[in-house]
Amino acid sequence: MMNALFNKPRTPLIVGIGGTHRPHSSSELAVRYALRIAEKAGARVQMFDGPSLSCPLYNPADPARDERATSLVSAFRAADGIIIAAPAYHGGISGLIKNALDYTEDMNRDTRVYFDERAVGSIACAGGWQAAGATLVALRSVVHALRGWNTPLGVSINTANKIFDGDSCLDPDVARNLEVMARQVVSFAQAMSAQRVDGVAAAGLR
Repeated sequence: MMNALFNKPRTPLIVGIGGTHRPHSSSELAVRYALRIAEKAGARVQMFDGPSLSCPLYNPADPARDERATSLVSAFRAADGIIIAAPAYHGGISGLIKNALDYTEDMNRDTRVYFDERAVGSIACAGGWQAAGATLVALRSVVHALRGWNTPLGVSINTANKIFDGDSCLDPDVARNLEVMARQVVSFAQAMSAQRVDGVAAAGLR
């Protein structure tokens, strides 16, 4: 009982996925920018970019998993929050990101199924507002289907103009939106962690 009373909420882990097979794509840089904000807000972070998301096409009938897929699913399981950026390919989520999300099916019998109890911040990047908006809606729908808690703010980024320069965001509106969204993910993760600790403590008092 005493151990339960002195438990403290653990530092939340926020997992980011985003990018393409091209290094330093806008979607990769958007996630990295958001993760830096999450880290400043008190979270631990882990990033999966294009190369680390290049898993074999998901096959639910084949239990074999390569190292990249195993690492990705392990990170999803450990995550307290998730930030996803999808580039818009022909008005929808890229195959690379969708395939990575398909691997959550390995979590269908977990205690926390799929993205249950996790806040998820979604970002869509496209060379125009129409594709960015359509992709953001599609991504948030996938998160909802995976039982994740969509943050109130999702972020659409029009990459027709240069948005990122290394670690810097050149568009103040995009920077502000990414900060709000990232902090929403961290705040929810911290609240859920505190709730779990309170539940353990209450159980110890019974």
